[in-house]
Amino acid sequence: MQELTHYMNGAHVKGTSGRFADVYNPATGEVQAQCPLANESELDQAVQYAMAAQPAWAAVNPQRRARVMMKFVDLLNRDMDKLAEALSREHGKTLPDAAGDVQRGLEVVEYCIGAPELLKGDYTDSAGPGIDMYSMRQPLGVSAGITPFNFPAMIPMWMFAPAIVCGNAFILKPSERDPSVPLMLAELLEEAGLPKGIIQVVNGDKEAVDAILHHPVIQSVGFVGSTPIAEYIYGTGCANGKRVQCFGGAKNHMIIMPDADLDQAADALIGAGYGAAGERCMAISVAVPVGDETADRLIEKLVPRIEKLKVGPYTSGNDVDYGPVVTAAAKANIERLVQTGVDQGATLVVDGRDFKLQGYEEGFFVGPHLFDNVTPDMDIYKHEIFGPVLSTVRAKTYEEALGLAMDHEMGNGTAIFTRDGDAARDFAARVNVGMIGINVPIPVPLAYHTFGGWKKSVFGDLNQHGPDAFKFYTRTKTVTSRWPSGIKEGGEFNFKPME
Repeated sequence: MQELTHYMNGAHVKGTSGRFADVYNPATGEVQAQCPLANESELDQAVQYAMAAQPAWAAVNPQRRARVMMKFVDLLNRDMDKLAEALSREHGKTLPDAAGDVQRGLEVVEYCIGAPELLKGDYTDSAGPGIDMYSMRQPLGVSAGITPFNFPAMIPMWMFAPAIVCGNAFILKPSERDPSVPLMLAELLEEAGLPKGIIQVVNGDKEAVDAILHHPVIQSVGFVGSTPIAEYIYGTGCANGKRVQCFGGAKNHMIIMPDADLDQAADALIGAGYGAAGERCMAISVAVPVGDETADRLIEKLVPRIEKLKVGPYTSGNDVDYGPVVTAAAKANIERLVQTGVDQGATLVVDGRDFKLQGYEEGFFVGPHLFDNVTPDMDIYKHEIFGPVLSTVRAKTYEEALGLAMDHEMGNGTAIFTRDGDAARDFAARVNVGMIGINVPIPVPLAYHTFGGWKKSVFGDLNQHGPDAFKFYTRTKTVTSRWPSGIKEGGEFNFKPME
C-alpha cells in the first residue's frame, strides 16, 4: 500500500508522528493509500523552512514572481489529464468534473500573473509644502491554508497562488481524504521556478490545524469547510493575532418563477443539484417554485431527468453523470438525513436509498433523491446535506420565496429563474446572499471577481481570489516624505535643516 508524504523544502518527507489516515478509493471502498498526520513538531519544521526562504522571495520583483505563475499555468495545462485522474481516483468525481476543478484553480493563477499591476501602490505629489506621500503593499511573511476534500486542486490554488505571488511563503494543510493532487501541485510550482521552501504541504488533522492556529510565525490563515469548523478556526486564529478568512457551509436556494422556462430550469437543477454528487458548497440543494402549478410542472420535468442520471466510477469515462461520495461516513450521513426527511413528512418523489452498482457494491455510491413538500422546520432544509439530494419547498408568492433565501442562516449562493427583468433586478438587490445567479444556477464568479458568501457562510472581511486576495495577503505601508529645500536664486544649492 502506498504511503504518502509531506512536501517540505523542495522534497517529499515521510511523516514521523506515527499517525496515518486511510485514503480510500470511493468507487470500491478499498483503502488505497495512507496519509501521514503531522504533529506540532513537523508543522514547526515546515514553518522554519518557509520563514528562512521567504525574505529572499519577497525581495524578488513582482514581475519575476509573476513569471513563475506563467510557467506554472503551462505546466498545469501540460499535466491536466494526469492531475484529473489522480483527483478522481481519491475523490471519486468524474474526469470532466476533476478537470474542471483544476481549470478553475488555473484561472486564478492566470489572474495572479497580473501581480505587478495589482501590487502597485498610490502616490500623491506635493501633499503639503515639500511633502510627498506614497503607499506600498508588502507581504505578510508566512501564510497558511486549510483546504477541504471537495476541491483538492481549485481551492488550494485559490489560496496559495495570490499568497505566493504577493511575496509570502505558504503552508498548505490539504484534506487528508484526497491529498495527492496538492502534493503534485507543489512539485509543479517548483518545476516552474519557485524557490524551495516557499510552498510546504503538511498533511494532517486537527492536531496540525491547531499547530497552525497557534504558531507565532504564521501571519494569516485561510479556510474552507463546514460552518462549525469555520467558526472555530476564525475565533482561534483571531485570538492569536492572525489575519483569518473562513468560508463555511451553504444551503443554496433556486427560485423558479411562474414565467420561467421550466425546461431550462429543470436542466439547471439537474447539473447544480446532482453534479459532483452534490459535494459542492455552491450546489443548489433547495428548489423554490412559486405557485403550485409551477411546482407541479417542475416536478413533472425533473423526475424523468433524475431517473436517467448515470451514477458510476470515474473509470467509466464521460458516460457517467456523477460518482461516489468521498467516504463511507459521508454516505451514512446523507442516508441519515434522507431518512429524517421521510420521517418528518416530506414527500420522497425519487428514492435513491436502494441504489446499488453491480461490481461496486462496497463503493460509496448514493442514488439521486428528490423531495417535495419540504418545509423550513425539517432537518433536510436546515442542514447542508452535501449529497445528491434536492429538496423542493413550495412558495405561494415571490415574496415568500425571497423570504426563504433571506431567512436561512446560510448565505453563500442563490439563483432566480425568470423572464421578468424587474423581478430579477429586485431579487439581486434585496436578497442577503453573497453570490447571485440570474438564470445561472451556480453563480461562481470568475477569477477577476471575488468569491464569498454572507451570514454564516463566511467569517472575515475579505473574499477569496480577485482583488480581495491581494489585500488579504499583503499589508499596506504608507510613507510621508519631506526633503529640505536647498535651491537659492541662480540655481545654487544651500541645504539647511528642516524647521
